[in-house]
Amino acid sequence: MRKIRIGTRESRLACIQAQIVAGYIRRNCEGYETELVKIVTAGDKILSKKLDEIGQKGLFVKELDLALKEGATDLSVHSLKDMPMEVPGELPIIGFSRREDARDVLVLPRGSTEYDYRRPIGCSSNRRILQLKELYPDAEIRTVRGNVLTRLQKLDDGEYGALVLAAAGLLRLGLSERISRYFSAEEMIPAAGQGILGIQGRAGEDYSYLNGFFDREAEICARCERAFMEYLSGGCSIPAGVYARILDKERMKVQGLYYNEASKRSRRMCITGDRRRPEALGRELARQLKEGRESLG
Repeated sequence: MRKIRIGTRESRLACIQAQIVAGYIRRNCEGYETELVKIVTAGDKILSKKLDEIGQKGLFVKELDLALKEGATDLSVHSLKDMPMEVPGELPIIGFSRREDARDVLVLPRGSTEYDYRRPIGCSSNRRILQLKELYPDAEIRTVRGNVLTRLQKLDDGEYGALVLAAAGLLRLGLSERISRYFSAEEMIPAAGQGILGIQGRAGEDYSYLNGFFDREAEICARCERAFMEYLSGGCSIPAGVYARILDKERMKVQGLYYNEASKRSRRMCITGDRRRPEALGRELARQLKEGRESLG
């Protein structure tokens, strides 16, 4: 019996996501067993600042990368939106899960039916803050950190009037009843890779036992979205968003949000192109948005 040691952050959501992969292996891969290896990352420890103020890339993956590199784990399971655009060559992303709902959602305190403007909306990314200011121009927006359950507790304790979270995390936690409003992908363009799990392994090793788990359409969308962000040289702190969708056997659609630091203005754009060239499509959208800086608005 071969044991597959799966590296994961120790939060409840991260462990549930790792168990999605572990469950597939147990059900479909005869001769394999699994073990979760829970690891605390820098991003889990530093909770007093916004992510962009900490000044590091890979806040949620470096410790997992080290465990994988040193052989303490055999693969890592990540929320793809938390992974840096640059991945070490010796630790490639070996595949992508089926995409869960990629939208952002509004969560209200238990018992509330509408947002109370006397309290701030809590969120953790500049991408969300930028778009929330358009949707709720009169609201105070305040940073909130911690895992999903910690944030929900702060909300219910009265620190916030609402939270903006990823639908995927709440759905995987079995907390769909906490969702008060789904934002459309046009209202609030998601983060690159939102709703997708990225599976990371060691170069040169055989991971063919996971072939049935990997999702081809999610891979195409992920490659497009990550190419968009890479062109903008952005990590999880840049005020940018991107969301790709497969239209048919030949075409895909991708919409993007770009914020120009110099002009302090943002721009949105949507293009359609060849799904066989997802990286080229993502880079083209990023180029058009970035080079439109004179007409941003």
